[in-house]
Amino acid sequence: MQGRNKMCAAALFFMMTGGLVLAADTTKAEPVQAVAAATQTRAQTAQTAPVHQTYSLDLDTTKYKKKTMTVDGKKVAFRAYENRVYVAHPVDTTYQSMNIYVPEGYFKGKTINGYTAKTAPILLPNTVGGYMPGAPGQPSENDRMTGGANAMLVALSKGYVVAAPGARGRTNQAADGTYTGKAPALIVDMKAAVRYLRHNAGKLPGDTEKIISNGTSAGGALSTLIGATGDSKDYEPYLQALGAADERDDIYASSVYCPITDLDHADMAYEWMFNGVNTYHQGNMGAMKPPAGNSQAKPTGVVTNRPDNAPAEAAAGTEMTAVQQQASNDLKALYPAYINSLHLVDKNGKALTLDENGQGSFADYIKSIYMASAQKALDNGTDLSSKTWLTIKDGKVTDMDLAGYAVDVTRLKAAPAFDGLDLSTGENQEFGTATIDKQHFTEYGESHSLTAGATLADKGIVKLLNPLNYIGKSGVKTAHYWRIRHGETDRDTAIAVPAVVALRLQQAGYDVDFASPWARGHAGDYDMDELFAWMDAIGHKK
Repeated sequence: MQGRNKMCAAALFFMMTGGLVLAADTTKAEPVQAVAAATQTRAQTAQTAPVHQTYSLDLDTTKYKKKTMTVDGKKVAFRAYENRVYVAHPVDTTYQSMNIYVPEGYFKGKTINGYTAKTAPILLPNTVGGYMPGAPGQPSENDRMTGGANAMLVALSKGYVVAAPGARGRTNQAADGTYTGKAPALIVDMKAAVRYLRHNAGKLPGDTEKIISNGTSAGGALSTLIGATGDSKDYEPYLQALGAADERDDIYASSVYCPITDLDHADMAYEWMFNGVNTYHQGNMGAMKPPAGNSQAKPTGVVTNRPDNAPAEAAAGTEMTAVQQQASNDLKALYPAYINSLHLVDKNGKALTLDENGQGSFADYIKSIYMASAQKALDNGTDLSSKTWLTIKDGKVTDMDLAGYAVDVTRLKAAPAFDGLDLSTGENQEFGTATIDKQHFTEYGESHSLTAGATLADKGIVKLLNPLNYIGKSGVKTAHYWRIRHGETDRDTAIAVPAVVALRLQQAGYDVDFASPWARGHAGDYDMDELFAWMDAIGHKK
């Protein structure tokens, strides 16, 4: 393995700067042209660059720190194995490393929450947001979003081992200015982290056959990808170039909050939901990192209680331009054909389709999700009298108006929401190359581009970031258990996006728990009791 890793070191530079990579499909092989031909000179130069330090893939268990934190008034003692580089030839050790935390009780032979050192599931959280780089996570007693212990610390208190890898993102650059974190870097890094855990199985407590991922927003997309694409050969060239461990990279389960995924069709889904609502509330500040702590003053007119690196939200709305409104009409019209091409069915085998006007059984299915959420809120005593888009009779939610819902929650993003015609979105940047910062990634975006000289991302690269291309496919091992949440007031992406993922998983025979919690916006880890009840239910399965 070490010999192969050394041979792949130079190949890494080539791949990151524009070389031709062959990505294996489950049905046929197809070339993936990573960047434009103009970058070949740079690629040739990069091949002669000095080889980076080679890191051992063997976890040193002698180096750790003992830490104690408090959850609900109870002390939680654990060992911290931090900043462990998980590939032999990293591009960026800041992000291609992980923190591993193990409850202290396991080193004393104790049982915690019914788990032992051998049976403890491994929580695999990521900190990715907005497709930005995500640093290795750490337990916290005062999480900004939860207001208390974060999911990592709660997990430790409940007997889980926590492995929190970092991952590269769209803004990572080498010293020479070359971009090193564009797609598919984030999913390749996550796969390498899983392989590292399996390579070191048995050296620390934790069951590597029960790895459960967790992520929010773009991190939710990453959690979806790592669950959907297990052992796919499409990612192998990238993993070999990094010197990833020669192990499996499938996982046991995925927890997913509001995933910004299916990016090549997300614009259509967004306009299917929000077409006709012509005022948007995304601020002109773009993506931002919210203030740390609730005591800090909030900028005037800006909503800051959002995940890290989510688009900034302005309280005041902005009218979409004529070009944007036309894009909304165009994209909405494209969505029915896409939905119908998926051949979706519900739990009862009923076909879910849309007519040319965007109406039909798929729309009814989406309504049923929101109506179930409203019914639960109503049963819990929530006053829903202001929700005029709901029909309520004798304490039962009997119908809803999707268009009325869209007006009520408001539109966050202008059209197109993801493949910006002016290349202004984080997703445009995610699909750049080693030498091109931003690209279009849909045919509509490129053909209607407002940016002179804009280029289109390679279809093979776009494929690598869409979990729908892998669920249930031959040669891919998809996680069996899934918990997917998309808040009822979330409009960072349309609910149709995670709904389609959930339906595809369900049709392929996987266990899916999908819901839209009432009055929740774009956020994650807000229902920790329910999350860990689900995790324990699957964690104790034999």
